[in-house]
Amino acid sequence: MPHDVVVYAIPMRNRFRGITVREGVLWEGPAGWVEFSPFLDYDPQQCVPWLRAAQDAAEHPFPEPVRDAIPVNCTVPAVDAERAAAIVLGSGGCKTAKVKVAEPGQSLADDLDRVAAVRAALGPEGRIRIDANGGWDVDTAAAAIGAINKAAGGLEYAEQPCPTVDDLAAVRRRVSVPIAADESIRRAEDPLLVQRKDAADIAVIKVQPLGGVRATLRLAEQLTLPLVVSSALETSVGLAMSIAVAAALPKLPYAAGLNTGTLLTRDACSSRLIARDGAIAVPARRPVPDLLDDIRADDETRERWIARIADVQEVMG
Repeated sequence: MPHDVVVYAIPMRNRFRGITVREGVLWEGPAGWVEFSPFLDYDPQQCVPWLRAAQDAAEHPFPEPVRDAIPVNCTVPAVDAERAAAIVLGSGGCKTAKVKVAEPGQSLADDLDRVAAVRAALGPEGRIRIDANGGWDVDTAAAAIGAINKAAGGLEYAEQPCPTVDDLAAVRRRVSVPIAADESIRRAEDPLLVQRKDAADIAVIKVQPLGGVRATLRLAEQLTLPLVVSSALETSVGLAMSIAVAAALPKLPYAAGLNTGTLLTRDACSSRLIARDGAIAVPARRPVPDLLDDIRADDETRERWIARIADVQEVMG
């Protein structure tokens, strides 16, 4: 890894995953610029695939795309109903919305209000998917999904309602809404267990947590479930890695969760990879971060990330 890495710190528009500032590392390799941005609560072992993803992208070109644009959803954090509607209306024409639910400290009533506001903003033809990030038990999930499905006027799917594969399978048997697996794939020792146990209808795949573009495409070949490519809340440098996967897949039946650049107040690149008319254009070449001075972290944050990378490299051996 080069010594001249850039550590960034970018404020977010709304609290998301419990954070208000997104941090990460950018550097340029022989194949182009890459990003390493595991969340701060991840230990060195959990960060290993994230570093492998960056190292792989630094050394290898992206695969040839089979499409020139990626339909995407907008992402609605666990905000109030008014803010949720505003996010949808300002999403760059997205016709699909992923709504965060099961937020600690909030109630089902909060989720119902948020989803109803999103439906009103999207209109009757828009699609709504929810993401609980494993926040429910089986009984709570079954009841909540039924209620939210009604408030939404129909859900496209419910993502990771419970934390375990067995619980996902149990919920799937009790609800009519399709179930998508995210954490049960990207944070699992065996990402194919969900498929073998018939625990989900849809697989959500994320490039950094799965070890990189090439590793993600290899996994995609083994998954028989329909795929949704989603991001890990990166700058446009990191998003380009996920867009490369979405652009290379033979089939893309669902809108991708790649419009998360809009959750950040700034970006590393002036040519941002965000939705226009509900889709993100596949860039002809990798984005070059030309706004580094606007996002550069302070010295203390930089030293913390350099130490973090060293810890991950020590685990990798």
